[in-house]
Amino acid sequence: MKFTVLGSGAIGGTVGAHLSRSGHDVLFCDADPAHVAAIEADGLRITGPVDEFTVRAPAVLPAGLPELVDGVVLVAVKGHHTAAATEVLRGRLAPGAVVVSMQNGLTADLLSDAVGRDRLLACFVNFGADVVGPGVVMQANVATFRIGELDGRLTDRLRELAGVLPYAEPTGDILGYLWAKQAYGALLFTGAVSDLSIADSLEDPQFRPLMLAVAREVLAQSPVIPMPFDGFDPADLPGSLRRLVAVNRGSAKSHSGIYRDLAVRNRRTEVDVQLGPLTGPLTGYVAELIRAIERGERVCEVANLELLAAYERLERLGRPLHAVVAALPAPLRAKAGPLHGTPIAVKDIIDVAGSPRGNGNPHDMAGAPAASDAPVVAALRAAGADVFALASLLEYAAGAPHPDLPEARNPVRPDRTAGGSSGGSAALVAAGVCPAALGTDTGGSIRIPAAYCGVVGLKPTAGLMSTEGVTPLSPTLDHVGVLAASVADAAAVLAALTGIGAAPEETPARPVRLGVVADQLADSRLDPELAAITRMALDRLLVAGMALADRDGTVLSELEACLADILLVEAWQVHGQAITGPGAEPDRFGATTLRLLRTAAEVEPRRRDAALARRAELRPAADRLLDGVDVLVGPATPYAAPERTPPIDTPEGRIEGIFSAPYNVSGQPAIVVPCGLTAGGLPVGLQLAARHGDDAGLLRVAAAVEVALA
Repeated sequence: MKFTVLGSGAIGGTVGAHLSRSGHDVLFCDADPAHVAAIEADGLRITGPVDEFTVRAPAVLPAGLPELVDGVVLVAVKGHHTAAATEVLRGRLAPGAVVVSMQNGLTADLLSDAVGRDRLLACFVNFGADVVGPGVVMQANVATFRIGELDGRLTDRLRELAGVLPYAEPTGDILGYLWAKQAYGALLFTGAVSDLSIADSLEDPQFRPLMLAVAREVLAQSPVIPMPFDGFDPADLPGSLRRLVAVNRGSAKSHSGIYRDLAVRNRRTEVDVQLGPLTGPLTGYVAELIRAIERGERVCEVANLELLAAYERLERLGRPLHAVVAALPAPLRAKAGPLHGTPIAVKDIIDVAGSPRGNGNPHDMAGAPAASDAPVVAALRAAGADVFALASLLEYAAGAPHPDLPEARNPVRPDRTAGGSSGGSAALVAAGVCPAALGTDTGGSIRIPAAYCGVVGLKPTAGLMSTEGVTPLSPTLDHVGVLAASVADAAAVLAALTGIGAAPEETPARPVRLGVVADQLADSRLDPELAAITRMALDRLLVAGMALADRDGTVLSELEACLADILLVEAWQVHGQAITGPGAEPDRFGATTLRLLRTAAEVEPRRRDAALARRAELRPAADRLLDGVDVLVGPATPYAAPERTPPIDTPEGRIEGIFSAPYNVSGQPAIVVPCGLTAGGLPVGLQLAARHGDDAGLLRVAAAVEVALA
């Protein structure tokens, strides 16, 4: 038979060489001049563990094809070159000529538009092969090869071609094989963003949920029943991963052709053809990372695969909790740094270039994208972090969700709130989606969600982390900080952004000294169960060798009393024009937020001035509380996570921040670490606070407390 091989690389070259060796008339055609010249000069050599042989056959560039092509045309070009191949074939086929697609991806429609559907058959080819040099193809193994009519008929021409093509068998389910290959191909694209071998990427337990989810996402889109092949069974994906590991470990081809295109050949892949037509978030994230590598923004490394695993957790765990505003595919970042490859979410009140600053408000979420990153986000990128998601929040961080947006739920108990206003950030960390997230804290909005969700919440010293590019609520009290899975994670982020918060000392020079804010523990507003859990935690710290001394927290209560007047006056200064000024749109605010802001309008500015003056008087006394101790310690919240966040102008809302707010007023650094669970399984937090500017000391003590309470 007469064959023209259009695309004489890995698959086309291997099949064409076997056909030529069997005595068929084969013309090789390829767009690579060096490959064509080598075949013309020395023949096409097949090497590898399967066989070693060389065939001599003519080879041409596409311009050298005859005006009329007859016989069988094997189309084996890369998927993204399909359009060019169709133009080469259009109007060139002799009567009776047949076209056989041997491509990856679902290219049949594009080919049939050019050559006619009645001329077209499709192949499923799964053996491994690679072009290892001009005129040389390595065949790594022998695997499933099926050929079929697009309509599923078992025709005479199908049987004839199956009898001629090497390793081929006829099938009436070619589309089922092609859709199964789509799923397997998506796994290969997923693994190719790293430098791991195919087998290693499929076997690593940390990537198993990702691989299973990617395959399921693709298979769910198949209009036909996907067919099993070479260990891959769409009906048994967990078993398939195990079998595919064994199959690929036995192959001479350790890495996919996709990886070789990205890391070795530095050329475009078939991503647009293979993954582009698919719907679903995960294949979209994979495709965007592949394109970023193609553009030179990233290199193939395990950090990319870890990022994809974080996206999988974001979809599976974060979205059901209403913690996600948006995913940010293939985020720009430095290629190295202290946070290299760490996935970090950002509260959607902080500018992230290319995304609207949503503020927990539907109107703002539909607004214009930010032109640039806030300095804290730019610093994350410069440290190599992957800013991969925007986290949900209470509207304008003012204490209540907008009625059109669901409140973030608590991963520990989804029937309870994650807290506010940085609830989305806390929920993502607590659910294990990412090790850290940025939040903001005006009266406890990092530390309260941290306590509710059982994670670490750090409010640094006032001014240590820039609030530029952040929607203010009360500029005097606003802080940017970190929610994290551990004190070490919080310290790593703070260190990368500020240079403060280095690794804790392994052996402290003396016992840690804790100043227990006794009147907070005795406060009648503190839930008795939380008081008992906090006392038990303090007992454990004492047993661990820490020194405890009671402190009178009256000055902290007086600082807390200053917060409302400062916050309300400044909140009205920030938002008042949007409610009563020219072009005002009060209806864009949720009813609870609007009620709070209208209340704020009634507070006279002189009350803020008086509160600021009182703060200045109280700060020295607050500082003296730390004389003789390293940090202050007390409860983080007066109660465990409620069903919903109470608005701050309700009785429950007024007391929610009684223990956290003093440190917003004083500007001292404060951190919450988990210290136990209620009988109902709700987390309880312990709050530590240090002197103004002693963030590093606070983190060292917090790390020791974390270990003692583990």
